[in-house]
Amino acid sequence: MLEKFKQLGLSKETIEVLKKKGFEEPTKIQQHTIPLLLKENIDIVGQAQTGTGKTAAFALPIIEKIKPLTGYIQAFVLVPTRELALQVAEEIDSLKGRRRISIMAIYGGQSISQQMRRIEKGVDIVVGTPGRIKDHLQRKSIDLSKVSFAVLDEADEMLNMGFIDDVTDILSYSGNDKRTLLFSATMPSSILRLAKKYMRDYKIIKVDKEQLTVSLTDQIYFEVSSADKLEALCRIIDNEQDFYGLVFCRTKVDVDTVARRLASRGYNTDGLHGDISQAQRERILEKFRRKRINILIATDVAARGIDISDLTHVINYSLPQDPESYIHRIGRTGRAGKEGTAITFVTPEEYRRLIFIKRVIRTNIRKEKIPSVDSIIHAKKKRIKNEVNEIAKSGKFEEYSAFAKEMLEGKSAEKVLAAFMKYSLEGELDAASYRSIRDVSVDRKGVARLFVARGRVDNVSPKALIRMIQDVVDIESWRIKDIRIFDKFSFITVPFEDAEIILQAFKKIKTSRKPIVERAREKGRRAG
Repeated sequence: MLEKFKQLGLSKETIEVLKKKGFEEPTKIQQHTIPLLLKENIDIVGQAQTGTGKTAAFALPIIEKIKPLTGYIQAFVLVPTRELALQVAEEIDSLKGRRRISIMAIYGGQSISQQMRRIEKGVDIVVGTPGRIKDHLQRKSIDLSKVSFAVLDEADEMLNMGFIDDVTDILSYSGNDKRTLLFSATMPSSILRLAKKYMRDYKIIKVDKEQLTVSLTDQIYFEVSSADKLEALCRIIDNEQDFYGLVFCRTKVDVDTVARRLASRGYNTDGLHGDISQAQRERILEKFRRKRINILIATDVAARGIDISDLTHVINYSLPQDPESYIHRIGRTGRAGKEGTAITFVTPEEYRRLIFIKRVIRTNIRKEKIPSVDSIIHAKKKRIKNEVNEIAKSGKFEEYSAFAKEMLEGKSAEKVLAAFMKYSLEGELDAASYRSIRDVSVDRKGVARLFVARGRVDNVSPKALIRMIQDVVDIESWRIKDIRIFDKFSFITVPFEDAEIILQAFKKIKTSRKPIVERAREKGRRAG
């Protein structure tokens, strides 16, 4: 089991962790990086895009190399955005197993005093954004002088976002006796200059660029409240001619709940999660392969290893935590030359994460409306007509002919057929069997003007203002336009969808009673 991972030099304890997480074999970046970090004292420049497993490529060797509970920071990982900081920290934490290693994400938007108290208790690995890490260094609340590993993740993005000065300053705070690992999707000259300046002997590892998403997969999303997700799922299934799909949930409890509620409505379904025995898992998968059940509810870990090529749908009942998970999930449809559909349910609170996923994987996930009850009833009627016509054409109904004549004797054929449909369909075409779904969608077209409670007296420049926002929100600088800076405040213009994300994020960061960023008044504020 996991022979290829064993060959990389990983310990039995790590292999057990990978087994529980559902890993099967190492990716290319893992194959090249892990042995070098475990067996050689060399720095690494890795060219690999999101979705190639690079977090595990550097995290697994670091976890094996550092010592638990030393009381000082032994490794730090710099990332461009708070979302990535959380994602990487969570992934490292999930890979440590039972090792007593403390991992912490540090980013703007959190209380810095709370972060300082947490750091004082002892942290082994820090994952953070450049702005907030530098802030802690200047306050002397973190010490990077004893680190054994420094990782720059998505280095090209950090440089594109204007973090080059912060990155170089942070590296200067760390000691010389460390290994530096730099990962970047592209390899511009600025990255290579950074490597030459701050790295010792280093090896460049290039992983061939792979298609991140499946070209035969149609990707759409529905905005829906958490309470209406099950109703939305039922409508999607009922609207399809031959639904055969995987439905992803975040937790074991969700899997059990959704599977139970679907079964109670008469759907052929079952669930897979980590608490299910191997024998039971095999029985469920066999039923799914033979299409005795056509809906399989699963967690990400439980779905690993499922290789079924003719799925019509993958449904993200719960939004994936990160772009890599999204890619792995939807890659299960659109295979064998057939087009598949990937559907994602997004609550209004999750919209920000959806935007992040779209930007990272550079794909179009278009918004659609949940099928109406009328359209579902129409689709069902069409399906029934087609199936009855096919049976009529086949002529394979002789055993029912005598009974049909008996039922039609002295009666209207139309009335008998209608009565028989009522008897056999059991409310299948009854619109009342569907609940209403609330419209939670928001019009995100156009631009919005935002007021920022920072100005010249706060040493704010256009560049500093953009960086302040980027330290809290994942947004490209070109989307922030029409910047006007006054003595005590500023204005910016951003697309509406970004405005909603920025406002939600800055609600948690207040000066006195007001947020730092709020929607500008219609008539604006007078400068002075």
